[in-house]
Amino acid sequence: MLAAKSEVQVDNEEVRVTEWRLAPGSATGHHTHGMDYVIVPVAAGEMTIVAPNGERSKAQLAAGKSYFRKAGVQHDVLNETSTEIVFLEIELKR
Repeated sequence: MLAAKSEVQVDNEEVRVTEWRLAPGSATGHHTHGMDYVIVPVAAGEMTIVAPNGERSKAQLAAGKSYFRKAGVQHDVLNETSTEIVFLEIELKR
């Protein structure tokens, strides 16, 4: 799999905002979220989520429809579609 691309847009004492771009066939790599976070999809799409035990699930993204997760989430995010996935990840430091 190709590596997803990320660009940190804001990083201060309160938040870190990262734009993620997953081209078709790319993945973020397995990771653990150290902070609570909000995901803001830039465009509609479908992500494949792979849990540490290998269990796979699909997550539908709707442009502008945000969701929140607590710190500690462990997963890999894959793009198994033919279109790019783009979202903002807002990590809450406080």
